[in-house]
Amino acid sequence: MTTWLVTGGAGFIGGNFVLDAVRRGVRVVNLDALTYAGNLATLRAIEGDPGHRFVHADICDGALVARLLAEHRPDAIVHLAAESHVDRSIDGPAAFLRTNVVGTLALLEAAREYWTSLDGAGKERFRFLHVSTDEVYGALGEGGRFTETSRYAPNSPYSASKAASDHLVRAFHHTYGLPVLTTHCGNNYGRYQFPEKLIPLVIARALAGEPLPLYGDGRQVRDWLHVSDHCRALRRVLARGRVGETYNVGGNAERQNIEVVKALCALLDQRRPRADGRPHASQITFVPDRPGHDRRYAIDAGKLQRELDWSPAHTFERGITETVDWYLAHQDWVQRVLDGSYRLERIGVNA
Repeated sequence: MTTWLVTGGAGFIGGNFVLDAVRRGVRVVNLDALTYAGNLATLRAIEGDPGHRFVHADICDGALVARLLAEHRPDAIVHLAAESHVDRSIDGPAAFLRTNVVGTLALLEAAREYWTSLDGAGKERFRFLHVSTDEVYGALGEGGRFTETSRYAPNSPYSASKAASDHLVRAFHHTYGLPVLTTHCGNNYGRYQFPEKLIPLVIARALAGEPLPLYGDGRQVRDWLHVSDHCRALRRVLARGRVGETYNVGGNAERQNIEVVKALCALLDQRRPRADGRPHASQITFVPDRPGHDRRYAIDAGKLQRELDWSPAHTFERGITETVDWYLAHQDWVQRVLDGSYRLERIGVNA
C-alpha cells in the first residue's frame, strides 16, 4: 500500500487532500499542529479508518518527524503545513517565519536523513512535494501571467516566508540530491475553508446580516482554483512530475474581488434571501486597503497541462455554486469553527 506523510492535513487544502487520498486507498500519516485553522471536524468522514493516522504535532519537532518516517516508511512527504493568511502575517510575522521557514527546514532535514537510509527502489520512489503559493512572485500588471520562471518578488511577510521555504527546498535538491517537487497555486476555494478567507467569510457574514468588507476599491484580481482541482493536480505531480521541477497550478478563473463577492451575493439572494427583500450586495462595505496589497495575480498552468495532462475541471461559475451550496448545507461545521477562538473579527482591520 502506498503511504504518504502529509503535513497540515487538518487544514483546508490539506484536509481535502487527505480525504481524497484515503478514499483512493492511500495510507496517510497526517501531521498537524492544530493551530487556529486546523480542524479535526474536517476529517470526521475518515475517523477510525485504518488508512488514516492523525498525529497532533509540530513540523518544527524534527526528532518526532524522524520517528514517524522510520515507523511508517512513507513513499512521499506532502508538505502542506503553513501559516497562510496575509493579514495575520502583517500583524505577526514571527509565527510565519517559524512555521514556514524553520518548520520546512526541520522537515527537509528529517526527510534527507530518511531518504538516504532507503534501499535502491525505495530511494528511487521517494518524493518530497512542497506546496507553495503564487504570491512568491509578487504582483502583475494589467497583462501577463506567472510562469515557473517568473522572478521572485514577495511583498508580504507571508509570501516572503513561503519564498524562503521554496529556496530551501530547491537547495536541498541541488545540494543533497533530495528528490523534490514544488507547486505554486492560486487562490483556493471550496469546502472546509476556514472562514477568514474571502469566500467563506462573505457567506458567513452575509447570512448574519453583517457588513461584507472589501479592501480598497475591491478590484484586486486573483486566479481562483477549486480545491478538488488542486488536489488532483498534486496527485498528478506526485505520480508523474519531474524531480527538481516546479509546476504552477491555476484555475483559469481570474476575477476581481468585487466580482467574486457580487457572485456570492447573487447566489445567496436565490437561496437565502434577506427578510427585508434587499439584495445581499447592499451589505458590501469598502474598507481601507491593507498594507502592500498586491493588485493582480494570474497563473499560467501550461507546463502542468503539457507535461502531466492536467487542467481544471471546474469553471468558476460551477465551483462557486457548489461551494455556496456546501456551506449552506454544512452550517453545523461552520458554527463549530466560529464557536472557537475565531469570530470573524479579524478581516477588514488594518495593521
